[in-house]
Amino acid sequence: MTTQLQSEPTVYQGQFGEYTIDKSDRLGVKIYRGGLVLAAASFAIAGNLLFAKGEAALPFITPLFALFSLGLGISLLTIHIYLIPLHRTLQVFWGIGTVSAIVLSLQTNEPLALYVYEHPLTLLGVGFTFAALTGIYFKEAFCFNRLETKFLTPLVPLLLLGHMMGILTVDVEQVFLALWTILFTIFAVRKLIQPLDPDIGDKSVFDYLKQQKATTTKAT
Repeated sequence: MTTQLQSEPTVYQGQFGEYTIDKSDRLGVKIYRGGLVLAAASFAIAGNLLFAKGEAALPFITPLFALFSLGLGISLLTIHIYLIPLHRTLQVFWGIGTVSAIVLSLQTNEPLALYVYEHPLTLLGVGFTFAALTGIYFKEAFCFNRLETKFLTPLVPLLLLGHMMGILTVDVEQVFLALWTILFTIFAVRKLIQPLDPDIGDKSVFDYLKQQKATTTKAT
């Protein structure tokens, strides 16, 4: 990946003309992937601690969730999505989930994970963080046809909504959580070895959309 970052600017033919991908574009992709790795690593450590130590691991999950949320926020800041409203929506979702988690942490003396587990309706707040993550899974499944993200996209809402509605057994929730942990780790690792330029997308589309927005603004 370092070699890719240091390579010369590359000119591509896009849908709306030629565009150039340079070092700054590739650095943005590295930051995006770094955020994903931080989020995935934090999530994996938390999941493994929970399976290995049970309730004894709960106090450690709160700081790990903070790192997970930080990594996700970094990724949502630097991700390339053609539809700006969708991009902003995912960022708003992350903000709602983060604020909800902070408020809950300040309101209770219990570990955050335990409080959310025992009060499923809190997922109406904290769950927005995972909705934002699911948006990334969907984007990666749509753009790169990644098998693991095709499973993650429905898996995450099924687990969270199933728990909130009380329709999943503990055993099923544990299986879903284990699958989530494994597939998220695979996804993050595969992103690290993927070429950088495809993650940037067709910059001519971004330029076209900006021009369209500027034209609409002037017309109004």
